[in-house]
Amino acid sequence: MEIFRGVGELKREFRSPILTLGNFDGVHLGHQAILDLVIARARALGGESIVYTFEPHPRRVLQPQGDLRLLDTFDQKVETMEALGLDAIIAEPFDREFSKIGSEHFIDHFIHKSIRPVEVYVGYDFHFGRDRKGSMRMLTERGPHLGFSVTVVPEVQIEGRDVNSTRIRELLGQGEVEEAALLLGRPFCARGEIIVGDRRGRTIGFPTANLCPETEILPQPGVYFGHLRCLDGESEWVGRSMPVVTNVGYRPTFHDGRDLVAEAHIIDFSGDLYGCVVDLTFDGRLREERRFESVDALRAQIVRDIDEARVALKI
Repeated sequence: MEIFRGVGELKREFRSPILTLGNFDGVHLGHQAILDLVIARARALGGESIVYTFEPHPRRVLQPQGDLRLLDTFDQKVETMEALGLDAIIAEPFDREFSKIGSEHFIDHFIHKSIRPVEVYVGYDFHFGRDRKGSMRMLTERGPHLGFSVTVVPEVQIEGRDVNSTRIRELLGQGEVEEAALLLGRPFCARGEIIVGDRRGRTIGFPTANLCPETEILPQPGVYFGHLRCLDGESEWVGRSMPVVTNVGYRPTFHDGRDLVAEAHIIDFSGDLYGCVVDLTFDGRLREERRFESVDALRAQIVRDIDEARVALKI
């Protein structure tokens, strides 16, 4: 898959490009429905499937004081799209100057003249151009005059409720990681580097891998089961997926509750992952985070957590 940092980097013409536009935060099942359609149409026509997106997310530029927390990093987004079979991503650099571009100019220059799509597919709520004044009606009316058709793809629903990034963030904030996974089409995954912690887990017999997250959101404080996969570094464990019990929270038994951390105990593992960038999935929730009266009580609960995780993960 090719990645272009904006239409200014395009050095060739695409072959019968089938295009979709959007931010695609999380690349959830709603996004995947659009992407699957784009990929299928490109293959049917002997063309190329293209995503046009923005980096950074426009709300980061236009509402810098907002509380937006993205579901994935740009690299995670790219990897998910590549796995689906997409041919190319155009990640347009988004800044204040770009935000001032009018809707018609955006369609004429950035879409038509630069990409030359033959078909365009967009989600029902996509807006574009200065002050987001570009609407689906404008795109569907203007597209055919420029030589491309426009199809608005309705929102995907699961159990009668819409699939969208906002809802997934809400579910994660409630610790409902299994329901979030239904909307994502996969378990939620935090990415980051394993760093040296206070080594307290080691002293009680349960060493943990301490995550310094690149991902901007973590589930509600609690104890979860899932998997850890080392992506790079010099570790012999690169590429291996390992079962984990992860505590997300403030470690109330030992600390004063100021810093939210994610600590993963890797089941049946002995090794060193310091410096590795990892993916940490949250497949299910075991319990809430709570304070224990003694280290022995905490240790006994961790044993129970691991036993429950073994059952859930079938190990």
